[in-house]
Amino acid sequence: MVVLSAFFQSALVFGVLRSFGVFFVEFVAAFEEQAARVSWIASIGIAVQQFGSPVGSALSTKFGPRPVVMAGGILAALGMLLASFATSLTHLYLSIGLLSGSGWALTFTPTLACLSRYFSRRRSLATGLALTGVGLSSFAFAPLFQWLLSHYAWRGALLLVSALSLHLVACGALLRPLFLTEDPAVGGPGAQLASLLHHGPFLRYTVALTLINTGFFIPYVHLVAHLQDLNWDPLPAAFLLSVAAISDLVGRVASGWLGDAVPGPVARLLMLWTTLTGVSLALFPVAQAPTALVALTVAYGFTSGALTPVAFSMLPELVGTGRIYCGLGLLQMVESIGGLLGAPLSGYLRDVTGNYTASFVVAGVFLLAGSGVLITLPHFFCFSAPTLKPQDLVTEALDTKVPLPKEGLGED
Repeated sequence: MVVLSAFFQSALVFGVLRSFGVFFVEFVAAFEEQAARVSWIASIGIAVQQFGSPVGSALSTKFGPRPVVMAGGILAALGMLLASFATSLTHLYLSIGLLSGSGWALTFTPTLACLSRYFSRRRSLATGLALTGVGLSSFAFAPLFQWLLSHYAWRGALLLVSALSLHLVACGALLRPLFLTEDPAVGGPGAQLASLLHHGPFLRYTVALTLINTGFFIPYVHLVAHLQDLNWDPLPAAFLLSVAAISDLVGRVASGWLGDAVPGPVARLLMLWTTLTGVSLALFPVAQAPTALVALTVAYGFTSGALTPVAFSMLPELVGTGRIYCGLGLLQMVESIGGLLGAPLSGYLRDVTGNYTASFVVAGVFLLAGSGVLITLPHFFCFSAPTLKPQDLVTEALDTKVPLPKEGLGED
């Protein structure tokens, strides 16, 4: 049920965000504004979701994930509801960007952190299955939103998207909280934050994921433009993104299974997927033939999808499940800097050089640099020690607390 909740929650947050571009043309025409100003609607929502993640984490540490995610679902739906009555772009900035973005900040990180607390041996597979909701909803929501626009106009469509977002409340209700015996030892949000800021492996891991994030999204932003520079028609170029999305889905499930099946630290598997993603990105400018470009797109989609669940499932091994709420929130806030800077940097290189060669090569270098930082994590070169799976005594948050078997804890 927790995996199911995380699946639908990821679909209702990032599926809506990824598909919201279908409203773009409608907003430009309705408010007679420049495209750049309309683009800030989604950008504000993404920024608020990412930078507000520590708030959702701190609240979940204090009150548990269930009420926090349910409150986030109400905020996300309320923002879309108010947006349907907007009379200016400022109203959309405040309703969708700020209000719905705040709701998304209260849902994604607490749900994924709760999922990490529920699983130990199959944590990577559980995370991979949960995150497939992003890809599947991206396929479903774009045509659905377009159909809603054609039948109900943008105001009616936003009302129905609001109703859809309200299902995040049900996702939150499915998050049955757990009590771990290490919870009292790690203290409150302030104590956890202080310990994480002095935790060397966590800080290095945060740097690695920030570097990875800087180059990770470049194909989703500029691949179509790169193909059009190579004289591709717009429709086949856009279809190649769908190919990447399909490969992404397969990669997430396969990586989740391998992350639990392959012995040794998960960091090694994450370094492998990161390196392969960086190499595939750097090779994009070299490929000219359609067959080679399709093959590289499949490789990029698979490997970039594969590194995502491993990246999330690795964090509990570094900080322990007791600090996962605070750790995941802080990690997402910092790594979002790379995601926000990556696309503008790529566009700047395109303007300076006149093509996307430097953009893709630099994006690949960022991922390879991130994989180099992963090598410095504890136990990376250890082949005899078992994989770190910090899962303390677990008791359900019920009147009767039943302890489960205790597994060994590795060093911090």
